[in-house]
Amino acid sequence: MRFLQTLIDALALGALFALVAMGVSLLFGVMRLVNFAYGELMTAGAYALLLTKDMATPVRIVTALAVTMALAALINVILRPFRAVPPTTSLIATFALSFLLQNLAILWFGTQGSAMEFLPDLNQAFAIGEVRVRWITLASLVIGVVLVATMALILRRTDIGLQMRAAAADFSMARVLGVRGNWVILVAFLATGFLAGAVTLALAVQRPLVTPSYGFNVLVPALVGVVVGGLDRLVAGTMGGFFVGFATVMLGQYLPPDARVFLNSALFTVVIVVLLVRPNGLFVRQTRGYERL
Repeated sequence: MRFLQTLIDALALGALFALVAMGVSLLFGVMRLVNFAYGELMTAGAYALLLTKDMATPVRIVTALAVTMALAALINVILRPFRAVPPTTSLIATFALSFLLQNLAILWFGTQGSAMEFLPDLNQAFAIGEVRVRWITLASLVIGVVLVATMALILRRTDIGLQMRAAAADFSMARVLGVRGNWVILVAFLATGFLAGAVTLALAVQRPLVTPSYGFNVLVPALVGVVVGGLDRLVAGTMGGFFVGFATVMLGQYLPPDARVFLNSALFTVVIVVLLVRPNGLFVRQTRGYERL
């Protein structure tokens, strides 16, 4: 039963990391940009929940999603001049923007954590035999599956999804063929903002203390997952995020108690081994360029 309990918790964290990884992979697929400021979208959503904690729950949810999507659109505007520069320059720009936003959060809210008090009842557990499952664990799994399936459907079945896939294959050629580049990029940013907001809502229940580095702490392991899965493939990157979240819980449970302080070291050892065996990504198969998304 202990294994089953751990398995459920690992699946839930894996689902959340998969959503973060999907946002990172989607933007990289369209723009070839690793957005280090992505974590600050989650931080902004968490602070929106903090500032609206006296309001009704639906209002708080809509506000948090609106804030993450609005900040994503603003980041798109800020990064527009960097589209024509080398990828390393854009990477450094997003890294600098991430720390700028973190320091702005410190100026406005301080370094001390504040409780969001968002849907605490979802942390209650129900029993399935001898296994106890928190409602938020079940909700995280459902949210993760629904959003991953929805995003896959949008990319495969809608006009904007097809334009994103074309841009991912060859952005310059896609624009020549009539794809509206600025519109596709904006939609990609808005989609990542929505995904970040969804992750924030689930995280706020499990980790109710918001700090200026709230989102960045989640982004780093998810970004590692994207690299492990396959940076230039949406599905592979998402699966990599799930793998890292799943492995984090499993290693944390089965490491000896006095060795759990080395959890991150153990996790990154696994990552290094995976990359040595599959340097292009654990879940990448040989595909043509236009199948990146």
